[in-house]
Amino acid sequence: MDKIIIKDLEIYANHGVFKEEKTLGQKFILSMELYLDMREAGNTDDLTKSVHYGIVCDQVDKFFKENTYDLIEKAAEETCKFILTTFKDIKRVKLMLKKPWAPIGKPLDYAAVEIEREWHRTFISAGSNIGDKMGNIKKAIELLDSRDTIQVEKISKFYNTEPWGYTDQEEFLNCAFEIKTLLYPKELMGLLLTIEKELKRERTIKWGPRTLDLDIIFYDDFISDDEEVILPHPRMHQRQFVLKPLSDIAPYYVHPILKEYIIDLSSKLPELK
Repeated sequence: MDKIIIKDLEIYANHGVFKEEKTLGQKFILSMELYLDMREAGNTDDLTKSVHYGIVCDQVDKFFKENTYDLIEKAAEETCKFILTTFKDIKRVKLMLKKPWAPIGKPLDYAAVEIEREWHRTFISAGSNIGDKMGNIKKAIELLDSRDTIQVEKISKFYNTEPWGYTDQEEFLNCAFEIKTLLYPKELMGLLLTIEKELKRERTIKWGPRTLDLDIIFYDDFISDDEEVILPHPRMHQRQFVLKPLSDIAPYYVHPILKEYIIDLSSKLPELK
C-alpha cells in the first residue's frame, strides 16, 4: 500500500510518570508512516484525493499537547487512534515516538516505542428471539457504531429463522453486519459480551432463548484457535442463518480455511423457510 512519511516531528508536551515531566514538559519526536491509496491523487494531481500531511502535523501537534499520559506507550496508542479516526482515508499507521530527554540518569540518544495500528474488516452475526427482536439487534448495532473504534459499514436483510441446537423455543430474527474496527479480537469479543449483558442476555441453556446473540464470524483473514475467540467461527459454514445474511453483504468473501465463497457455502445448505 502507498504511504506518506513524516519524519521527526518535534513536539514539546507534558507526558511522563514524574511530576516534573508533567509540569515542565519536554521534547518528543514523532515519525509517522501513513498508509493509504494515493493512486487517484497521483493520476489527478488533486490534493483532496490524498491526505494533506501539513494538516496531519498540525492536528497531531495539537492532540499531543492537549493530552497528558504517564507512558509513551499510551501516548503512542492514543495518537495512532486519533490519526485513524480523524483521517478516514488512512488505513494503517506506523508510529515511532522518541523521548530524547528520558530521565534515566544515563547517556543515550533517546528512548522510544514503535507501534503499528490499522482498521480491521470484521463480520458479525446477530440474532434475537426474546422481546423486541428487531429493536434488540438495532440497539446493539447502534451501540457499536457509537464507538470511535468501530464503524458499521453494511447491514444485511433481516431473516426469521428456526432455532438451531435447542429447538423448543421461539423462532429467531437474524442478520449480519460488516464493521471496521481498531479493536483486537479479544477486545471486540469483550465489547460484544458487554452489549449482550446490557441488553439483558442470560446464559441459562446452551443455544437457548436469548434477547441478543453476537458472534464474530470473520476478522480479516485471521485464523485463531484461541478458546476465547476461535476464528473464523467454527460452525458458521453449518448455519444458514449466518450464511444467508452474510451473502447479502459479502457473497464473494472467501472463507480463509475452506477457501470457498460465502455464497457457495450457503448454496450447500437448505434455504431458510
